Amino acid sequence: MTTDYTGKATNDEIRARFDNDVERFSNLDTGQATTIDAPLTMDLCTEAAKYVNPHATHLLDIGCGAGNYTLKMLSKVCNLNCTLNDLSMPMLERAKQRVSAETNGEVTIIQQDMRDLDLPDNHFDIILAAATFHHLRSEADWENVFTKMYNTLKPGGSFWISDLIAHNAEPLNRLFQQRYSDYLDTLGGPEYRRKVLDYVDHEDTPRSVNFQMALLTKVGFTHVELLHKNSYFAAFGGIK
Repeated sequence: MTTDYTGKATNDEIRARFDNDVERFSNLDTGQATTIDAPLTMDLCTEAAKYVNPHATHLLDIGCGAGNYTLKMLSKVCNLNCTLNDLSMPMLERAKQRVSAETNGEVTIIQQDMRDLDLPDNHFDIILAAATFHHLRSEADWENVFTKMYNTLKPGGSFWISDLIAHNAEPLNRLFQQRYSDYLDTLGGPEYRRKVLDYVDHEDTPRSVNFQMALLTKVGFTHVELLHKNSYFAAFGGIK
């Protein structure tokens, strides 16, 4: 059955929201507050990358926002050449400013939909993707992007994802939506909860951890690992 995504946010709508939200995404200590366990998953993804690729020289950050994940990675593996991708130019400009201050490597920014990226084969040691793949729509989109990530990694390179997820069993979707709603209430009360859930409903089409880990295996990753899962969020990845 074909899913109709016409009611979901366009790239222009998503870009406009993030263009106006740079400050919220520039806190390295807390990460994004609406993401449960954000500091933990950022630490786990970058620590996994450090252990797998301690001598890395080239990093790709997909949906980099203001650069938090790249900055955390640079605190563990120094002087990486960093390629930063995002839809939002204000985010990219802030990320480049922050990242350039922390590395002697080259910093390159790419403002483009991740589905349309033209990346060199066997080039990057580490790829990070935080809170971005939930904007993908069709299964073809997901497979296209995961295949791009696999192809652009060097053999032995690693790819780490931290993101909003869905659940294949609908009762569990309801369970974790309630738990996430309760979490948002603790951050800003009912009005804040409604605001966040409204833009998640309008913008996001997340898939389950099972779907994404199976897709990592399908496109060729040799080792696929779950690092952490809590409610609507998970951190996981693969090694080429």
